[in-house]
Amino acid sequence: MTGGAATPRWVAGAATPPPEPYDADVVILMLDRFEETLAAVRSALAQDGVSLHVCVLDQGSAPSTLTRMAEALAGEDRATLLASACNLGVAAGRNAASAFGHGRVIVGLDNDAVFGAADTVASLVAALDAEPRLAAVGCRIVAYDTGSDDRSSWGYPPAPLTCAGESFDAITFVGAGHAIRRAAWAEAGGYDGALFFCWEEFDFCLRAIALGWRVRYRGDIVVRHRVSGERRVAWASDRWFYFVRNRLYIERKLGTRWPALLPRVLGYWMKSARHGLAAETLRAVIAAERMSPGRRRAIPQAALSYISRNDRRLRGSLFTRLRKEVFSRLLTVASPAAE
Repeated sequence: MTGGAATPRWVAGAATPPPEPYDADVVILMLDRFEETLAAVRSALAQDGVSLHVCVLDQGSAPSTLTRMAEALAGEDRATLLASACNLGVAAGRNAASAFGHGRVIVGLDNDAVFGAADTVASLVAALDAEPRLAAVGCRIVAYDTGSDDRSSWGYPPAPLTCAGESFDAITFVGAGHAIRRAAWAEAGGYDGALFFCWEEFDFCLRAIALGWRVRYRGDIVVRHRVSGERRVAWASDRWFYFVRNRLYIERKLGTRWPALLPRVLGYWMKSARHGLAAETLRAVIAAERMSPGRRRAIPQAALSYISRNDRRLRGSLFTRLRKEVFSRLLTVASPAAE
């Protein structure tokens, strides 16, 4: 899953991570937004109680922005700035940045977010160290300015939102702030680069769960997120297309046949028709079929039970899901496990 993209070139900072073992690689993708990205990098470098290396991967910023970041990281031996020749997307971009390091934990931080405390990364590493079969930990994502829960970044069933400060097993995590055990990342094959954007965390977690790993949400480990429309894919352009295409593609990888997917497709079409995006749904269905792999992978019964227990049972009846998920308005930011 991790291959297929050219190796990004080194720009500034350390040419390589330290050769000795260290705890975590903090991965940050950059596409313009210099001030926000620099704040995210500084937040990572300010972490205490943990050994880490920060990898910033630029994916097509303006030359002036790349130059400013290179100047900011010049001489920094705990950070590296890489640049890709093109926008690899979130999935392949994280793969490339993660492969650059060798820390036993890979911490993902959005470039419009900062860690909630100076020991956030240490807490993520400790959480994974405490549970040997834990593949990934999702952070509590709160609004940067208010500290209230960022509902647009809630990637779990609606019911646990009332317990956002607690912890529970899950079947995905939110990309804005998370940690992955490198051993699980390698065993599951990293992210599927074909997804480009949207659902990449869900797809990875399904593969990890099928291998016997678990995923956990930790409401006591916080990331502060600047909710902004800048450089986001608008619903009216490609965001809805990727949202639908990738979700259907994931089901096809699992071996789900199109007749079984028809209710989901109809639900997406009904939802998109309300917002003038029905054509994008049709385009997404066609693209998902073209992407469908010839070889399907089955999920073991134990993994299916885990998924049912920690997600499907919490979503309620078909009527409830239609009311809350199909006929609800489109959110500004896609919720990774909302459909």
